[in-house]
Amino acid sequence: MLKEESLQEDIRSFITFIGTYTRKKTVRAAVLFEKAKDALVTLLVAKRGKYQHSFLNTSFFLLVIAIWFAGPIIAENNPLLGQNTTSTATSSSVVSVYSLGSGDMVTTKVSQKPRDSIVYYKIQSGDTLAGIAQKFDISVNTIKWANDLKSETINVNDTLKILPVSGIAHKVTSGDTIYSIAKKYNTDAQKVVNFPFNEFADLDTFAITPGQILFVPDGTPQQAQPLVQPSYAQYFAGQGGTGSFIWPTTGMITQYPIWYHMALDIANPSSPPVLAADSGTVSFAGCINWGYGCHVIINHQSGYQSLYGHLSQVAVSDGQAVTKGQQIGNMGSTGRSTGTHLHFEIRQGGALLSPLSFLQ
Repeated sequence: MLKEESLQEDIRSFITFIGTYTRKKTVRAAVLFEKAKDALVTLLVAKRGKYQHSFLNTSFFLLVIAIWFAGPIIAENNPLLGQNTTSTATSSSVVSVYSLGSGDMVTTKVSQKPRDSIVYYKIQSGDTLAGIAQKFDISVNTIKWANDLKSETINVNDTLKILPVSGIAHKVTSGDTIYSIAKKYNTDAQKVVNFPFNEFADLDTFAITPGQILFVPDGTPQQAQPLVQPSYAQYFAGQGGTGSFIWPTTGMITQYPIWYHMALDIANPSSPPVLAADSGTVSFAGCINWGYGCHVIINHQSGYQSLYGHLSQVAVSDGQAVTKGQQIGNMGSTGRSTGTHLHFEIRQGGALLSPLSFLQ
């Protein structure tokens, strides 16, 4: 009995010892850790000017690596990516853009490197005004208007102001709006908004700032004739032509495909129905507050994809099968729009194509 009690006492003493020993070691380790931490913090604070560059550089490279690998994944899987972003490729053959609202990366193939501002060209021996215009892919009249030329006579070593697009470069004054400017130069306000290098103080109202240079595509001086006369889309669904797509709506064509806007703009103040240009499956149907606004994207069995932007209402849903000529919505003025019109695109493999090549 005494031996059993003695054994129990020994066990209790051993457990007590182990507990006391463990607590002491733990406290000692914690004290050493705090001292080491304080020393490290003191060193970093004292040397912060020396080490901050290393931290910043390391963080920057980690961020670049993360964007490099994660960016394409985000772009492919986010259905609402796109803030009205446009990037020009360093190559002279392709301009890359992101779809505003669909999440699909699209490219527009062009024959020249896009320019976002005015450049100056020194006239060389043998130059003609027509040759210079062709070189920069703008009209002869655009060069004449920008340089106040009364004839096509030019002199070697003179310098010409070259606009990035055919039309007018307007210096904004107090009271100007994109609507008053468009009216002044015989063009459509939506063309001013569509030009990707025009800047606006407010993207909702398209407010402009006195003193800024605003490019007016296809604009002409009041005494001159418009560069491009508007025409009408006279075809209803199912009529005429040999293309694989029918006209999606009716109205006035206010802008034809061009390198910075590879789409058709068709305007009609009566907000007519918008029809599926071909049978397919809806891959996106919804509304955003910018870009295409309320829009529908349809995938077609032919491998093409069509987009219908700025709708006033959407009549289909994601994943829905639609037939050629079926109503998918109504023309409107949502998103980056100055008036009731349809923005119509055709794509293949992410590249924007001219719809005129496909419409019946």
